[in-house]
Amino acid sequence: MKACILIIDDEKKLSQLLTRILQLEGYTVLQAATAKEGLKVLMQEDVWVIISDVKLPDASGVELVKTIKEKKPYTEVICLTAYGTIADGVTAMKNGAFDYITKGDDNDRILPLVSKAAEKAELQLKLFQLENKLIKRHSFDTIIGRSKPIKQAIDLAKRVSVTDTTVLLLGETGTGKEVFAQAIHYNSNRKQQNFVALNCSAFSAELLESELFGYKAGAFTSAIKDKKGLIEEADGGTLFLDEIGEMNIDLQAKLLRVLEAGEFIKLGQTKTQKVSIRIIAATNRNLEEEVGKGHFRRDLFYRLSIFTILLPSLNERIEDIPLLAEHYLKEFSAKVGQQVKSMEEGFIRQLSNHLWKGNIRELKNMIERAVIISDGKTLTVDLLPMNFSNSQPIAADVFDLSLVEKHHIQHVLRYTKGNKTEAARLLNIGLTTLYRKIDEYQLVV
Repeated sequence: MKACILIIDDEKKLSQLLTRILQLEGYTVLQAATAKEGLKVLMQEDVWVIISDVKLPDASGVELVKTIKEKKPYTEVICLTAYGTIADGVTAMKNGAFDYITKGDDNDRILPLVSKAAEKAELQLKLFQLENKLIKRHSFDTIIGRSKPIKQAIDLAKRVSVTDTTVLLLGETGTGKEVFAQAIHYNSNRKQQNFVALNCSAFSAELLESELFGYKAGAFTSAIKDKKGLIEEADGGTLFLDEIGEMNIDLQAKLLRVLEAGEFIKLGQTKTQKVSIRIIAATNRNLEEEVGKGHFRRDLFYRLSIFTILLPSLNERIEDIPLLAEHYLKEFSAKVGQQVKSMEEGFIRQLSNHLWKGNIRELKNMIERAVIISDGKTLTVDLLPMNFSNSQPIAADVFDLSLVEKHHIQHVLRYTKGNKTEAARLLNIGLTTLYRKIDEYQLVV
């Protein structure tokens, strides 16, 4: 596909000559006589290359380059001037121009230049579209839920995403901590750079250190060549450390240095390397308790918990279950080629009454299973595992009175829409007792 070229020049004869030359090569050519008119065309058409005069009636073509690159980063600009100066040429290139040539003297260069600029623009456009697709896939709009707890978590994540602040995500397993980490990254100023994720519980202490920091050839017996660590891979972007509570305490000291000084040392190396990364950590452990037990460094905990977001469990956002189930129904129906379109009321009711110890991950797996074994267009109760509604209470901790009490209070608070006085009346307890229970169980109201 031939590129669309825009010529911005108030000299009509030159514009018409260039237009004719480029059209003979198969390009689509548009014209504008002023910077204002050119920018209007740029925003309306899919322009890959702009050939612009340096001296326009309403603007400097050199400064116009900067505006063009801000509006359409993938569009390449070739600057034309009747009286070329080194200063203008340098400024134009700094502003992002593809090249800077003199009218008349460089006529033979126009076509090769336009061809190279178009090739670069096409490549950059493809990258731009891929990046936009990635950003859209990981936007906050993709996080499903209308309940108050999830909305509060999303709001906090949105606020911190535009900063460079370290974030600590807390919550039970399966609550979507990596989804939140990705959304924070792809809505930050680092979104054009790498998002690198590492589960700290998946490696031994030695392997985790080499994965994080990398190593030089000869650092140990099997190190036959240099290896770039994930910290280095994430340079300029975001490093997501899941299950940070599982990290060895000696390794924690090295991570602290990365956070505080922005530098690290590879295994087998003696000099430090500078790095610019944002760290988002996540855990389902109580790190304050781990600090008290001597399993987690207090200074690292304070450094990681500058901005903490608690992700609610699925049992704390029951009203979101039908929305999540509908989303996964569509996803897995398309994935396995089944024509399952809906869920019967009893099926949804069973999902809503279930105690989800595995949270969203468990719900996702449950819907996938139901879609796979379904023979019809509707998910029915009989597609759920036997004794599904009672499958979790068989677990030992369900007999724990405090757990039952916690969920009952949360249900009543949800029923009263957070009205504590009304909740205390329905529970037949004093308001002071209710406040104590909310604090004790860390309930989201």
